[in-house]
Order: sequence, then C-alpha cells, then structure tokens
Amino acid sequence: MENEYLLLTPGPLTTSKTVKKAMEMDYCTWDDEYKEITQSIRRSLLRIAQVTPNEYTAVPIQGSGTYGVESVISSVIPEHCKLLIAMNGAYGERISEMADVYGINHVDLKVDEQQPVTADLVKAELEAHPDITHFAMIHCETTTGILNPIEEIIPWVKSQGVSTIVDAMSSFGGIPIDVKKLDIDYLISSTNKCIQGVPGFAFVIARKSQLEASKGEARTLSLDLYGQYAEMEKNHGKWRFTSPTHVVHAFAQALTELEIEGGVDKRYQRYSENQQQLTKGMAELGFKQLISDEWQSPIITSFRYPSDDFDFHAFYQKLKKAGFVIYPGKISMVPTFRIGNIGEVYHQNISELLDAIANITTKAR
Repeated sequence: MENEYLLLTPGPLTTSKTVKKAMEMDYCTWDDEYKEITQSIRRSLLRIAQVTPNEYTAVPIQGSGTYGVESVISSVIPEHCKLLIAMNGAYGERISEMADVYGINHVDLKVDEQQPVTADLVKAELEAHPDITHFAMIHCETTTGILNPIEEIIPWVKSQGVSTIVDAMSSFGGIPIDVKKLDIDYLISSTNKCIQGVPGFAFVIARKSQLEASKGEARTLSLDLYGQYAEMEKNHGKWRFTSPTHVVHAFAQALTELEIEGGVDKRYQRYSENQQQLTKGMAELGFKQLISDEWQSPIITSFRYPSDDFDFHAFYQKLKKAGFVIYPGKISMVPTFRIGNIGEVYHQNISELLDAIANITTKAR
C-alpha cells in the first residue's frame, strides 16, 4: 500500500474516514431507498443555497464539475441568444471553449489573472452589447485563488433582464452564498469541493421557471439539464442514466458532516483561519502570496516562486514524501504554485505543513 498523504488541493481533497466508509455500500439505482438518498441530497443543497423548493431545484449531473458547467451552457441558452462570459483564469476560458463547441454566440470579457472581475467592467460590456441575454462568471477562480465579487455583479446583471450563471465550483458549501438574494438563475458546483465528498457528479441549483422554459433547447443527450430534472421529478430521484451510487452515498454522508460542523458559516471560518495561518507562515519562509488580501479566497492560495532557480518538481516530491500533496501553478504570466486548505484540513495540519516546508527550504540552502 502506498503511503498516505494529505491533499492540499482544491478538489479532489482529503475526505473523512466516515465519508470513505460510506462508499462500502452497494446500491441499485432503481431502489426506492437509493432514490430517497438522491432526493435528500437535492433538498439539502437547496437549504445550503438558501432557496425554497417552490422556486428552485437541485439537479445532479454525472461527471466532474466541468460536466455540470457544460450541462448548463449547452442546455439553457437558446440558439438566438447571446452569452457574456467574464473570465480572469482558466475556468472562465473553459466556458468560452464550450460556447465555441456548441456554436453559441458569445462575448468574452477578459480580465488580468491577478485582478478580479469588477462590476464596472461587466456594466461597460453589457452597455456595449445590449443584445446580451445570458451572463456567466466564476466565483472562486482556482487558477489563482482569487474571489470574484458576485455580490456586486450578479444582482445588477439580473436587474437588466439578463439570465445569470455562476460557476461556484470551488466555493459553494465553503463560502456563504445566498442564491435567492443574489438573484442567481443557475449555480454550479461539485461533490468533491467544499462539501468534502468524493469526485463523481456535479450539481446545478436552478431557478425552476428558467429551467422549465429551457425544455427542448439542449444540444446534447446526456448533458440535457432539463431532461435530468424532468426524470428526477417524475420518478422521485431516479437518474436518467447510471449514477455513481457509491459517490452519492458518500456525498450524503458529507452533507451530514457539514451540518455537524455547524454549517457553511463554520466551515467558512475554518477555511479562512487555515488560509490566514498558511499565508502568514509562508511569508515567514520567504514565499509571497500572489493575490492581494482584498481578493484572496479562503479556498486555495497561489505563491510566487521565491527565486528564479526554484525547482518546483523537487519541492513537490520532497513535500509528498513528507506527507503533503500540493498543486502546480496555472497562471500563464508568473511562475507560481498553489496550496489548498479545504477538505479535512485543520490548524494542526497547516502547522505540520509549514514545518515540512521549513525543513525542505533549510536543507536546500
């Protein structure tokens, strides 16, 4: 058996022993007990989103988070409509790629990777393109760890009669998001992020009136968001195609553990304290945070290489041997690496990580 290590990544992440154990149970996808697990998950997600089932629904989609985003992009934007995509990293750019694949008319608002998307930039773009019907943006852009201010942007965009799509992949469940108050039409996230489940399906919190109006608009079969919703409503939690049963059960357990911890507010507090402890300790070791504190998320942090001759591969391997796995950088202009602090990660874990980095850097001198 390989040595165990702590995943300090933005998902997949280190899960609890009880979440792992939940995957030992085999289920039949048609079984009423299993379908009720799916229904309970859907209800829990609506509570976390702070919405009611008469106005919103939660729709799981098989696959990674990208599958969930693509299910929305390919399903809910009619042929005659136009999409504005705000992007300051790889995941906003990925939405643009999806729009290209499906032939969706779109405008790309490109922002420097080290800067947030701002309300002024979005307003200017909408004024320049009054035919925009849909708007998509990333909440926590894990390319850098930047947190975009959806609270300042989404309500105004919605007030202009534009449908709103928020990729909250790395933030939902770990940062409080009031979906109703913000007037979000579609919010997308995944099992293996802040709710601390394992990879296997994404989910969409959707305004029912908009989702139901999208019937027949889907450009794919398996990613038809309305089709999945209609099947689950008709057959009480039955997925259209084979679902990841073990992942579903593990996610139900993860949702229970989120509630036991004290809900999203408490988890947000733990993540924030982890991130602040990490940044402070890394600064003392000579590693500078890439994003300013004003826009830094509590999810994942990018650090600049401390010197031109810094060998990330060697650093990574030594950290892995010490019991920690981190992420390489994804930003295009500045050499960085990333450390996440979501999942089953606590104060003591960050202290142990900083000790390991101190040991590695001391020996390298």
